[in-house]
Amino acid sequence: MAQAMMKSSLQGEVEADVEIKAPATEFFHMFAARPQDVSKASPENVQGCNVQGGEMGRVGTLITWNYVLDGKPKVATERIEAVDPKKNMIKLKVIEGDLTKDFKNFIVTIQVTPKQGGPGGVAKLNIAYERIDENVAHPETLLQTGVKMFKDIDEMLSG
Repeated sequence: MAQAMMKSSLQGEVEADVEIKAPATEFFHMFAARPQDVSKASPENVQGCNVQGGEMGRVGTLITWNYVLDGKPKVATERIEAVDPKKNMIKLKVIEGDLTKDFKNFIVTIQVTPKQGGPGGVAKLNIAYERIDENVAHPETLLQTGVKMFKDIDEMLSG
C-alpha cells in the first residue's frame, strides 16, 4: 500500500495555456511538420532539431532536440505518440536524453485551439511525468521554457 502511494506522489502533470495571435493550424504545424523551424523562432531555448526516423507528423517518428535549460545545453529524443490534425494536437514521449536521468516517464502534449470568429487562439502545453524519486524536482522550469518558446513561435508566425 505504501508503495502505491509513493508511486503516485512521483507522478504529476503541469500545464500552461498561452494565448497566441498566429493561426492555430500554423502554430500546430511548427511542431507537427516543421520542428526544425522552432530553433529559428526561439534560438535561446532550442538550438536544433533532427528528425531521426520516420516522417514528420506521423506516429513513431523520432525527433532529437538540442535545447537549453537553466543555462545548460541538454538533449532529448522524443517519439511521436499521437497526432490529430483536426484538433491541432501532437503528443510526444521522451525516450532518450537528459530527461530520462530524472524521469521514468515524460510525455509532452501540445494542442492549439483556434479562437472562435477571429485569428489566433490558445496553445496548451501539457507535461505528464513520473519522477525517478522524491529528490527530482517537478518540471516547472521546463514548462516555463516551453511557454517562452511558444511566445517566441507566436511572435515569428504573427509578426
